[in-house]
Amino acid sequence: MNGNNGHKIPLLILCGPTAVGKSSLAMELAKILNTDIISADSAQVYRLIDIGTDKPSLHDQKLVRHHLIDLVNPDCYFSVADYQKKAYEAIEMVWTAGKLPFLVGGTGLYIKAVKEHYAFGLQGADSSLRKYYLQIAEKEGLESLYEKLKMIDPAAAEIIHPNDKRRIIRALEVYDLEGRPISQQVRDTRTDESFYTTLTFALKMDRTSLYSRIDKRVDNMLLKGLENEVKMLISKGYGKDSPGMQVLGYRQLLSYLSGEISYDNAVYEIKKQTRNLAKRQLTWFRGDKSITWLEVSEDNSNNILSEIIYKKVKDLLLTQANN
Repeated sequence: MNGNNGHKIPLLILCGPTAVGKSSLAMELAKILNTDIISADSAQVYRLIDIGTDKPSLHDQKLVRHHLIDLVNPDCYFSVADYQKKAYEAIEMVWTAGKLPFLVGGTGLYIKAVKEHYAFGLQGADSSLRKYYLQIAEKEGLESLYEKLKMIDPAAAEIIHPNDKRRIIRALEVYDLEGRPISQQVRDTRTDESFYTTLTFALKMDRTSLYSRIDKRVDNMLLKGLENEVKMLISKGYGKDSPGMQVLGYRQLLSYLSGEISYDNAVYEIKKQTRNLAKRQLTWFRGDKSITWLEVSEDNSNNILSEIIYKKVKDLLLTQANN
């Protein structure tokens, strides 16, 4: 996967915590750069999971082409390895069309898998093993599986949410199938050189402002009809065992609609867990020393941030052309 004259393909990446403003800035940049957006969002891969994932509107998708959204139904498992393969294909497609590949999202593991060219293990999913762990979760509670994960792979448990049934079970499955923790698999397979010359930016803002944005975003999603979207998904046969229904917002409203918690508690949990997600995302991205951080504030509008990134992109492309 090399660009013209044998150079690596340049790859622009925009990441950061949820609700920080990645999507609006990405739309502006994509128009300036005359390119597409390649999503790096583990929730937006699911069809019908729209409102709670802030999926780009049909209007925005007409203005700028978006890749790697609406890939699978809510009851399908979609792994990081699946994403990596699709991302490679999308990047190649965009580059071949004469455009700068532009990866945008908040799923750090997706971005890292592409950026650092992870080579995942050969073992695929095992339906009987997955069924076994699902039965344990049903009988003993998800907490028992999470405790097991903490024992066999504390590094993975650090970044997997205790309520993320899909990823907890996948991590246990990898351990059983391959005899090593999934976190070790990732570390041990960073042996090949990256296909890309990457330019990575992350957005940040002061914690109070970010949390305020998160609360407003959740309120807005509820006003847009998130509860009705969950009811529609239930009517189509998607329930608590569907990976797509484990997405933040959907699992809490599913608990409310099944009578497990009150509506107010569901809303409270969505906001609280979204704030926790933002904290985990910030911690993850701070571990990448190649990232250039940009502050989102009243003084730093999208226009200003776009100019900063555009200048760096021009410098990168010029350097590649001269080498």
